[in-house]
Amino acid sequence: MLSIKTTDIEPTKLYGYLNHAVAPRPICFVSTINAQGQVNLSPYSFFNMVSTNPPVCVFSPSNTSNNEPKHALQNVQEVPECVINLVSYPMVQQMNVASAQFDKGVNEFVKAGFTELPSDMVKPPRVAEAPVQLECVVTQIIPLGNQPNSGNLVVAEIKVTHIQDNVLDAHGRMDQTKLDLVGRLGADWYCRTTPECLFKVRRPIKSIGIDDLPAFIRNSDVLSGNDLGMLANIEQLPSKEEVEAFASQASIAPLLQQNDTAIFQQAKQWLNESKVDEARLLLLSSGANL
Repeated sequence: MLSIKTTDIEPTKLYGYLNHAVAPRPICFVSTINAQGQVNLSPYSFFNMVSTNPPVCVFSPSNTSNNEPKHALQNVQEVPECVINLVSYPMVQQMNVASAQFDKGVNEFVKAGFTELPSDMVKPPRVAEAPVQLECVVTQIIPLGNQPNSGNLVVAEIKVTHIQDNVLDAHGRMDQTKLDLVGRLGADWYCRTTPECLFKVRRPIKSIGIDDLPAFIRNSDVLSGNDLGMLANIEQLPSKEEVEAFASQASIAPLLQQNDTAIFQQAKQWLNESKVDEARLLLLSSGANL
């Protein structure tokens, strides 16, 4: 395993490792305005939501290699407001144009061909093409260093959220499959949240924990850590009566006549098909016969 002390490596090389490893990252396509009314539009992937009450996002414009502040940072220092526009796949190539280093005062909306949309509560305009637009007031700016490429944490409280109708479902809720968001990876790599790339993981209210699964299940050579996590995502194991009722089904009895490896492989297949309860009961039934 490669182990790196951050004090023993050039910052640019360390950036390469971390930029690949801490990924995918959401993209903050932030519009700002300076005291002269000049608009800036820049993407930042050092970005996330950190609170919902109050609703707060953070993003971090790094200093340039010459240790100069980015235009967006200068703008929020002058006018502490911004709009965080979320980036969908149809926007990504135009967004990439906006990431170029233009002279101060150049409007990236114009350069990248985006449409300015007036905001309700803040001065910077929104990106009309963005699926979600967050009008924010900047409450803090925290310098994280005073060297080239040092970050500057911008804390932005969301005041108005705008959501395009075409990413809502029939009940007015966000539909993750419709957003088609883009995430930043290392180097020139990005990723896209297409429906075929999405999967659900049910969050447990309570869980027995993997350590409370029977030892013959925990120590299986067939099941992976993900498999064990799914099996343990339950408040309590099925009762003896539930296991016996499952095992007595006509379709299950033949499965239990197989060897242990075949039974575990069947359970793994069911786990891959999200048939978690059936997989758990099959394994517990096989354990009762050991």
